[in-house]
Parts: sequence; structure tokens; C-alpha cells
Amino acid sequence: MRRSQRIAIITKVLSENPRKLFPLNYFTEELGAAKSTISEDLALIKDTFNVYNLGEIQTIAGATGGVKLIPRLGEENIKKFLESFAERLTEKERVIPGGYIYMTDLIFNPNYANMVGEIFATVYNHLEPDYIVTIETKGIPLAMSTARAFNVPLVIIRDDSKVTEGSAVSINYISGSTGRIRTMALARRSLPTGSKVLLIDDFMRAGGTARGMKELMEEFKTEVLGIGVLVSTAEPEEKLVDDYLSLLVLESVNEKEKKIVLKQGSWLQNNISEEYGNIGKIYEEKEGI
Repeated sequence: MRRSQRIAIITKVLSENPRKLFPLNYFTEELGAAKSTISEDLALIKDTFNVYNLGEIQTIAGATGGVKLIPRLGEENIKKFLESFAERLTEKERVIPGGYIYMTDLIFNPNYANMVGEIFATVYNHLEPDYIVTIETKGIPLAMSTARAFNVPLVIIRDDSKVTEGSAVSINYISGSTGRIRTMALARRSLPTGSKVLLIDDFMRAGGTARGMKELMEEFKTEVLGIGVLVSTAEPEEKLVDDYLSLLVLESVNEKEKKIVLKQGSWLQNNISEEYGNIGKIYEEKEGI
């Protein structure tokens, strides 16, 4: 087998199994090559990933060691994506009566959803969640992509309990958007006690849903490591949750002129981790964004 063939296979295996540790023996047996040869292949892959900001290849020495891929997007890649996404999201025809924005087509686009998931995996890279949790329905694609990037299961909170899922825990919460009392439920067997979770959703107005999700997690005695949302509104400024991170902020929607104004999320202005502490400098506001 030629080196180019081995590199293609190793890259595919690592990319399809992010954060999973593969012993070198796995590749030596599958590809019929010596450990020294596989190590040289991995060094080439690692250098390429570093140069093009495709992720981080980690090699761990020792009998229990191996190699794994940590999905990480480069600053420039994040900048370009958020700018292009914001341009799509500010299209005039997306304004819906009542001051809402139609964004379902973008959220359910696999290319956009995968990028959002990798961004969340990048900025939350210092965390190690056991599960990614979201609430049906529009947050599911983003949460699924995030779960894939972390290589952990996805847990979906329902609007009501399902007979097919067995006994469930239900709570009432006040929707921050409508002010109405709503219900959310989660099957008891969905989350083991003491799990660490990351909450992901598509949109936040006042934070009522996010707070409800946190309260539901308390019923399962889980630790909420963070809350990530794709878009949050500038108003109300005081949300019902404090520890959330938004990629984009909706400043205003002018229904008459069909104008949507977005700006960078607060996460770009804050230190996410020591290694990504300067990420807030990469985003430049543009007219209408």
C-alpha cells in the first residue's frame, strides 16, 4: 500500500471518529505496516492539519496510548463562516410578521449545522461533557453536530413525555418569548445521575427555555458545563440565565423595511480558554451584520 493510500485511510478513520483514541496497533494491523511507518504517516497528517487549521492530531505515548483527532476550527475559518452565515440570515425575505426570522432552512442544512457544531466544539474544547442536551425541535441538528464533534450521545428533551420512552421527569417553565407556561419532559433512563452535560439550542430571547432545561437537569443531578446558542437577542439584555454563550446576537428586526441587524456574539469578546483567548479579535463587523 502506498503512503498516500495509508494517509487517506487514516485521515478518514480519525475524522469519522473524533476524540476516539486509536492504538497504533489498530492501523498497523489494518494497513499491514510497521509502527514506525504509521508514525511517519501520522506526523505528515498532523503537520497538514496544523497548517490548514483542520483540527488537532494528538499522539499519546505508552502502552495505553495511541492517536486521536480533536476537532478544532482555526480563527480564520470561524470568521469566514460566521460572516457568510450572517449574510444569509440577514436576507430581507427572512423577515416574518411579528419580528421573527425564518432560519429553519439554514439550521437543517447539514453543511451549516456541521460547522456550528464544530465551532461549539472549538470554543468548549476545554470541557469534557458526557452528553449534549437540547430541546426539540430546531436545536436538534446543531446539537447533533456538536455531539458528533465531541463523540458523545445526544439527549433530546421533549415538549411532553412519550409512552415509548418509559417513565419521565416533567417540569413546567415560563417561555421567555411568549410568557406562557409550558412543559418539558425527559425520560428517566436518558441521563445517568452525575453526568456532565452541555446544553445547545438554536435561539434565545429571554432565556426561559434555557433556564427550564437547567432546572430539568437538576432533577437528574447532572452538572451543566455550559449553554451554547446560535443566535440570541440583544433585548432583553438581562436573560434568565447568565452562563450562556451565543455565536451571533440579533440587534433588531425592522418589519417595515425588512432589515435585520446582527452583530458578533459576546463569546468573541471574552476569553474562552487560554489557547483561544484572542479569538474575539477575529471578527470584523460589516454593514448590516
